Amino acid sequence: MREALSENPETLGVARDDVLSALLSSIRLSGSLQFCFMPTGNWQTDAAPSLAALSARASGTMPFHIVVAGRCWLKVEGQATDLEAGDVLVFPFGTGHQLGAGREGMLVLPTRDLPEKPWREIPVLRYGAEAEGVRLLCGYLQWDGLSFGPLRQALPKLIHVRTRAANDGDWLRATIRQMTDEVDRPRAGGVSMLPRLTEIIFIEILRHQIMMAAPDTSGFLAALADPALSRCLSVIHDDPKRDWSLEQLAAASGLSRSALADRFQAILSTSPIRYIRDWRLTLASMALATSTQPIAAIAYDTGYATEAAFNRAFSRAFGSPPAAWRAMARD
Repeated sequence: MREALSENPETLGVARDDVLSALLSSIRLSGSLQFCFMPTGNWQTDAAPSLAALSARASGTMPFHIVVAGRCWLKVEGQATDLEAGDVLVFPFGTGHQLGAGREGMLVLPTRDLPEKPWREIPVLRYGAEAEGVRLLCGYLQWDGLSFGPLRQALPKLIHVRTRAANDGDWLRATIRQMTDEVDRPRAGGVSMLPRLTEIIFIEILRHQIMMAAPDTSGFLAALADPALSRCLSVIHDDPKRDWSLEQLAAASGLSRSALADRFQAILSTSPIRYIRDWRLTLASMALATSTQPIAAIAYDTGYATEAAFNRAFSRAFGSPPAAWRAMARD
């Protein structure tokens, strides 16, 4: 069998898009919080904002900021960046950062000043007495996709998209305007609408980040750029519950079994079958968190013959058995 098939850029791009579409459509936000932050004058936030003030679950909690109007600066690990209206920032790993305007401004702590939940309207936090300032939509996203190692390793500490400079940023800007309208003109259902708009923005930004990042010699981005692995990942994510054999995956990728196994190991540091197992366990974790499906049924969908075997595998992957993890996820 040939070790690789002939490629053209269009077919490779389709396979890569198929992988991302299937993967991202499978992983939904399990929680989020949004508020409007409007400081004026010279100001600065704490350099290490407390995620505990935003979410009881630290794992998979990603702060985000959308600059709606005005200008400010961002500091991450000593590096400063100027921000303008239309900039979107996401911190996949909750990296400590600081926002501000001017020098030596007043310290503002928006996460501390948020009102107690539940909220009937999106909170608007104002600081300073000047007429004009900066306006940001801020909050956090709870995304369980970070529990999947290959995807987690593909993400940077900061995702920064300048929608004004993006050629395809029109719909992002329109979505941001709609989010702002929901804050300015509260309507019935607005509190539930904002998380959905936030999710749309996040998924597209994540897709943009993965597609535009330069692939390395190893990792998930390198696998997407590899024609054979991209085809293999496409069929896996298109039908993760299928009882895949190495022979079937090799046929889909256009490689021999040994060549596929070697390339998986070299680029993704795992085997095809183990990759499938880890992805299924990730899907199982989301089912536990978001559904009332019995654990035995989730075990079956994950490819385990018995609930006991599923419990052992899940505990090794997530550090606690499924029942305990489900209780924690819903706390």
